[in-house]
Amino acid sequence: MNTRAAQLQAFDRLLTIMDDLREKCPWDQKQTMQSLRHLTIEETYELGDAILDNDLNEVKKELGDLLLHIVFYAKIGSETSDFDIADVCHEISEKLIHRHPHIYSDTVVKDEEEVKQNWEKLKLKEGKKSVLEGVPKSLPALVKASRIQDKVKGVGFDWEETHQVWDKVQEELEELQVEVQTGDQDKIEAEFGDVLFSMINYARFLNVNPEDALERTNKKFIKRFQYLESKASELGKPLMDMTLAEMDIFWEEAKRLPNK
Repeated sequence: MNTRAAQLQAFDRLLTIMDDLREKCPWDQKQTMQSLRHLTIEETYELGDAILDNDLNEVKKELGDLLLHIVFYAKIGSETSDFDIADVCHEISEKLIHRHPHIYSDTVVKDEEEVKQNWEKLKLKEGKKSVLEGVPKSLPALVKASRIQDKVKGVGFDWEETHQVWDKVQEELEELQVEVQTGDQDKIEAEFGDVLFSMINYARFLNVNPEDALERTNKKFIKRFQYLESKASELGKPLMDMTLAEMDIFWEEAKRLPNK
């Protein structure tokens, strides 16, 4: 691994390259925080994919892409004299010191859970009116639900036992079935949302990240379906012309293959 001096030198090199690009490259010159926003979101998802695939070389590359965006935003901020990369680093450093009094002060904590509870309490002392203010509005719904539940847990609003959460899941499923029988689409959607929210809560009690779990299933389904497509292609038969029974044969084959 690199020494601290080498790490700082590498970061300085990136900052210098960013200066050059902003000065000399027509594309980089045109970029704004608004134009970069959707690209940053895309890079974040690409990093997430690499992490789920446990591809550490790809993780390294995607971290570099994301770091470039951070440096880019800081460069734009410096051009308007609002902030630069040093301000960004100092801001997060001060926040970390303030929110870790068990490291940088005399506060004593017994475990990880108490650290998380103190974190939320400190955020409220900083002027936030709600523990939920820190949940971005634009988060995907599944991720947002998970973050909401984590946040309220930090102030003690939570179930005590895992079986209580499972009972709630079953209760919500029963309520969904009642509305399915009535046929009221709006109520069906509302109850379906309650089922998903309770399942996400249950995942938390099982120490399962629901976003990661669902994405693993997505990837598994894609691999199996593409195997099915390849077999249909070998037979020269379009999938739409195959019966479900025929497709199921290849689907079961796919399930028996390694990493499928």
